[in-house]
Amino acid sequence: MDIAALVTWVITALGGFYMLATWLSRGGARGGNSHLPVPVIFGHFALAAIGLVIWIIYVVTGKDALAWTAFILLVPVALLGFVMLTRWIPVYRSRATTPAVGAGDEAAPAERHFPVAVVGTHGLFAVITVVLVLLTALGMGGS
Repeated sequence: MDIAALVTWVITALGGFYMLATWLSRGGARGGNSHLPVPVIFGHFALAAIGLVIWIIYVVTGKDALAWTAFILLVPVALLGFVMLTRWIPVYRSRATTPAVGAGDEAAPAERHFPVAVVGTHGLFAVITVVLVLLTALGMGGS
């Protein structure tokens, strides 16, 4: 189960990297054109990356304390992700109701360019990852 959690975590990270790159390339970090606060974005990213490194070390060493540490780090990662999702949904809905305008597109929030499939897949694999990490930390399913 620990390897399955690692695989789902890496898939989740790939979707997250794609959205972060999109957000940065559309000017999200410059402020003013994003509904996602910079500290929330980078806090989510940093905690998830640290947790992934700890999980990799856990997979290599098998030390239970590392599994619990990774899970504890996933709790604020998940909360920050949920905050971003709730702030992204109105941006997505406005995209669906407002036709794209050539020059006005630069003024649109950076997260408006996130594909729904990437957001959904990222969230789904994140939930699966949290569950697998918790089950592994609890000692269920073996290594």
